Amino acid sequence: MKFDKHLPSDKLKPYIKHFVVSESIVENEYKVFPSSGLVIGFQYKGQLSTIHNNTESKLTSSGITGISDSYKIFRNSANIGTILVYFTEVGFTHFSSNHANELFNLSIALEDIFDKHRVKEVEEKLSFATTDHQRINIVELFFLSQLKDIQTDKLIIEAIKLIYQSKGSIRIKELNEKLNISQSPFEKRFRKIVGTTPKKFASIIRFNSVLINLNSSKSLTEICYENNFFDQAHFIKDFKQFTGDTPENFKRFI
Repeated sequence: MKFDKHLPSDKLKPYIKHFVVSESIVENEYKVFPSSGLVIGFQYKGQLSTIHNNTESKLTSSGITGISDSYKIFRNSANIGTILVYFTEVGFTHFSSNHANELFNLSIALEDIFDKHRVKEVEEKLSFATTDHQRINIVELFFLSQLKDIQTDKLIIEAIKLIYQSKGSIRIKELNEKLNISQSPFEKRFRKIVGTTPKKFASIIRFNSVLINLNSSKSLTEICYENNFFDQAHFIKDFKQFTGDTPENFKRFI
């Protein structure tokens, strides 16, 4: 299994966290947990599918997955190769006129978002590329060609910063007060740019903070209260929604 990270060029760094070249020679089924940004995938070989209610749905060679409030199950064919593009929390809106929240909980074809001919051109170039450097360069050039000259919403950037500082435990009312904006217009702006509500985004950040803590020697009770859960039942319920498993079972197999 190969999962190599590559940093984007300086011009793309405000919008793309990193690229990943992922390859596997064996068929595999795996879970993907909620992340804080949208992800695009370009398959340059092999086939990827989603599994939902025991039903397998094949995905197109190039697709995009929006922010989700639950885990997703994927299955890859043998000998698969993928370029993954991980956006920053505000990155996607700098490339597309679509609002990020339109993709919430969805995995759809990339040609539904970008020009079909441009997507096919990238796919064709990737099929002839022989090195990771060539593949990353092809994908970078595509995004540079799609980059829009728009200002980043500084209020939303500040909101994201405050949510991260609190590890996702900040109350939305407190967030509104700190930013001096009422809830309705703030939530509308946040959803369009980030892809979900501030409350759901904060819960994703908190979940990822919990995941990091699970690798430590801390007890589940310590992790629960350090991440501002009211009680163990609430903690377990949220964790199961994000992973499909209990914290105890999950920690056992780390």
